[in-house]
Amino acid sequence: MAATVIEIRDVTRHFQAGSTEVRALDGVSIRVERGEFIAIMGPSGSGKSTFMNLVGCLDRPTSGSYLLEGVEVTSLSRDERAAIRNDRLGFVFQNFNLLPRTSALENVELPLLYSRSSTLSQAERSKKALSCLERVGLAKRAEHGPSQMSGGEQQRVAIARSLVNDPSLMLADEPTGNLDSKTSDEIMALFQELNAEGRTLIVVTHEPDIAACARRLVSFKDGRILTDAPVQVRRILAAPARKAAS
Repeated sequence: MAATVIEIRDVTRHFQAGSTEVRALDGVSIRVERGEFIAIMGPSGSGKSTFMNLVGCLDRPTSGSYLLEGVEVTSLSRDERAAIRNDRLGFVFQNFNLLPRTSALENVELPLLYSRSSTLSQAERSKKALSCLERVGLAKRAEHGPSQMSGGEQQRVAIARSLVNDPSLMLADEPTGNLDSKTSDEIMALFQELNAEGRTLIVVTHEPDIAACARRLVSFKDGRILTDAPVQVRRILAAPARKAAS
């Protein structure tokens, strides 16, 4: 039986916009098992970004329960949630969020520097970061900066960075939003490879062809989950990650 990574029960998130209460999430419940690959879709204002912020411990719900590997996240302090973000979650963003004057290797090392549980030496951190770059096909580009890389290479560095602390869950917010279709497919092929290795992934996207690369599709509307079902016609991609970046 698969272990439960996320269990969210009747979560709400309400905001005040002047005199109006905005119900960004309105009674959301969902369970995510280890090894799942989920795509999140929905129009602007549907609640998907608010949902990802809560799952990523960047925000707290107004009410309801959120358990991450059995830990009730809603009751944790800001520092405790920050530790969970760094040690248990891996983030991949649309704009890559790499430090511009820092090498690929140093960018990947960053989460290890901030990890409270890490006792690695500098040499051990570099070795681990280089291993993650090798996993995404960029070991030969370890000393290059973001300005010397294509968009697809920068996103691979971001994926390597998200892997370096061996996270329980990877969260990707529009990871192909700034990439052309060929490069987008290469990135999604890499995600499929990581999922096949047992990684748990949640990807937010506006693009149906990107969502079709996942195994399960959850759609949001008006702060609620509208549908939650397996992807019916899945796109299986086979872009060779290591070869593409060499």
